[in-house]
Amino acid sequence: MAYIKRDIEASVLAASKEYGGILITGPRQVGKTTMLQQLMNDRRHYVTLDDLDERRMAQKDPGLFLSLHHTPVLIDEVQYAPELFSYIKMEIDRGAAPGSFWLTGSQSFRLMELAQESLAGRIAIFHLTSLSQHEIFGSGENIPLSLELLKLQERVKKGKRTDVTGIYERIWNGAMPGMASGKYSNRETFYSSYLQSYIERDVSDMVERIDKLDFMDFIRSAACRSGQLLNIHDIASDVGCSADTAKRWLGILEKSEVIFYLRPYSNNLLKRTIKTPKLYFFDTGLVAYLTKYSSPEILMNGAINGAILENYTIAEIRKSYTNAGMDCLMHYYRDRDSKEIDIVMEADGELHPLEIKKTTRPGSELTGAFKVLDAASVPRGTGAVLCLREELSAVDQQNFIVPIWMI
Repeated sequence: MAYIKRDIEASVLAASKEYGGILITGPRQVGKTTMLQQLMNDRRHYVTLDDLDERRMAQKDPGLFLSLHHTPVLIDEVQYAPELFSYIKMEIDRGAAPGSFWLTGSQSFRLMELAQESLAGRIAIFHLTSLSQHEIFGSGENIPLSLELLKLQERVKKGKRTDVTGIYERIWNGAMPGMASGKYSNRETFYSSYLQSYIERDVSDMVERIDKLDFMDFIRSAACRSGQLLNIHDIASDVGCSADTAKRWLGILEKSEVIFYLRPYSNNLLKRTIKTPKLYFFDTGLVAYLTKYSSPEILMNGAINGAILENYTIAEIRKSYTNAGMDCLMHYYRDRDSKEIDIVMEADGELHPLEIKKTTRPGSELTGAFKVLDAASVPRGTGAVLCLREELSAVDQQNFIVPIWMI
């Protein structure tokens, strides 16, 4: 099994030289612990709170726990012992060396709350997702997606060119390190085990006496609507639960970073915009598994081929920013006149509209909706069509054609 270098490693190591601790959050099995174990030296102790004896000690006597596991230390699954945070704060305030505490956890929202309450300004926080296509196929330094021509030309050198079939193979295979590294070979067994572990450990920790079969049906119903406007009532109807329950279960999926939302873009000058968010999954391999597509070729021609391509593209843009330790201001636009833009990125005081299409020959008609942003209070910048063409090109002087394999 080969270790796949993570793009966020340099940022983590740099922060570890400046902050008393670092916290790596992210969903289960995306490689948080593997990455830190790869980066740590022989002096750093490792302890996991999956060990029930260690967890009990950390909860009941956090001072003794830290005395036994002296710094520098890597504490895995720290969400199981929130009692540790105030003691780590005291250690850092007493002058603990930079990088004394490396922490990981898979319940990101709760960890963020704890970190902000107890460790604000004392630790650096990073989010790790499933692998990006740059990490799996690319080379060189990760660069967040930008629509500057020189930066796009630089991206061409860092990606691995592929055609339509290749993109759908990437989408179908997904980006979980266990599969991409070759540790596991059977995709069906991997995702089945992943979901069972996720529901047994993460979901059951957040909701007592949850019906596990109903929750599995719920995840599958959500996957069928990936890349679409969120409709809680339709999902609830599929499962036979109340809308309130569906809303609460969506919150669990978001908190454990299985899903994320793209919020609509609007401002005071754009008054007819729709307010509903769009639903996406972080890993398209999980979507393909849940929606029962048995091969990349069937997926490429299936009913969700456009929606899952959009999901993949948006997730990859997010990863390009997250892996650089940066936030990405990304929205979508849709109004009551049926004008729609798949992505509106805000950067350097400009709005950049992007359209995602399953085509190799995009035409100028795909950028027509971009003009609606001219009424916004923020000026419109360069736009792009993100598609399955293999070469970087342009629709016109203001809009590029960007292959999805480059992201």
